[in-house]
Amino acid sequence: MRTRNNWITRAETGADIPTIRDINLAAFETQLEADLVDALRVDSSWIDGLSIVSADEDGKLIGHALLTRCHIDDTPALCLAPVAVWPEYQKSGAGSAAIRAALTEARDRGEYYVTVLGHPTYYPRFGFTRASTHGIGLTIDVPDEAMMALTLDQAHPLPSGTVRYAAPFGI
Repeated sequence: MRTRNNWITRAETGADIPTIRDINLAAFETQLEADLVDALRVDSSWIDGLSIVSADEDGKLIGHALLTRCHIDDTPALCLAPVAVWPEYQKSGAGSAAIRAALTEARDRGEYYVTVLGHPTYYPRFGFTRASTHGIGLTIDVPDEAMMALTLDQAHPLPSGTVRYAAPFGI
């Protein structure tokens, strides 16, 4: 494991696409997440500039975090998924750096809400809390503690409602 505190983060470029796919293929047991990123990239939910990579000082891509459009009922929100890091760099901070950069970019663009379906011990470090405490749910059964939400602006409390993901998620 390699740890760092100063990962370089930036929006993906066209040249990054094959490596992002390779990172997702390596980070997950199946190709579903890699295929999801490819499908989202051509979906109307895609937002240029919110697919963020983390790289080392030599420019080697290490991690990736993706935010795409979703809705909480009719309120626009973002979905954080997937987040992937080369296995040998997991727990190095590369994923956290990409997530923080993505959330900062979303906030700077005037976005307010982000949802994530993920590990309940990992995502709270970024400010995510259990979505059900805000009256936010899904149309499918998932562990309650795994569905989380975040407001990027405390002046805009999370709305309640059902999360509607982009079509490629199949939810």
